[in-house]
Amino acid sequence: MVQEHVKKGTTTVGIVCKDGIILAADKRATLGGQIIANKNVDKVVQISDNMAFTTAGGVSDIQLLTKLIKAELTLKKIRTNQEPTVKEAANLLGTIIYDNIRKFSLIPGVTAFLLGGKDDSGFYLYELSPDGSVMEAKDYAADGSGMMMAWGVLETLYTKDVTIKEGIELAVKTINASMQRDAASGEGIDVFTITKDGVKHVLTKKVDYRIYL
Repeated sequence: MVQEHVKKGTTTVGIVCKDGIILAADKRATLGGQIIANKNVDKVVQISDNMAFTTAGGVSDIQLLTKLIKAELTLKKIRTNQEPTVKEAANLLGTIIYDNIRKFSLIPGVTAFLLGGKDDSGFYLYELSPDGSVMEAKDYAADGSGMMMAWGVLETLYTKDVTIKEGIELAVKTINASMQRDAASGEGIDVFTITKDGVKHVLTKKVDYRIYL
């Protein structure tokens, strides 16, 4: 099956804090969820000075859509002489996803993103599903093969007044829970923050599974 040779499998998390947004993801890519294809994947990607997203799905489609949205946001800024809002970026990416998955192909273009960012009106987090739908998350969101475990942790520990510092700790706990039970998630974690100072990569932690004598 073609699907068995597509790199996929992940856990991604977005958390809305009172002073910003947290985006986090594990670092493992698998072939059909059975073979570990890459142990050092960057699944959180900065797409502008004040926006970033997490990625889940087929790697080739993710790479293509990432290039497209970065280019479109740059063009929009040049044409309007204004920074695109987070909502505009989310709707634009949703349109690209919608078009991508509906093109006939032997390899389905399945992708999903959690887009976080800030603009003049505040901080925002959006879920972008493989069908191209766009939904704003008011508190948190999770995606990928490990999202069921992630949701359990978020439902239990999330509070409306969570700070960025507390959100980082919550993101680590959430991804760690998924790595314990989801075979397609693992190797480590990346955490990004989006605050008044923009996008910042605040944590990379690798897990060493080797045994030493």
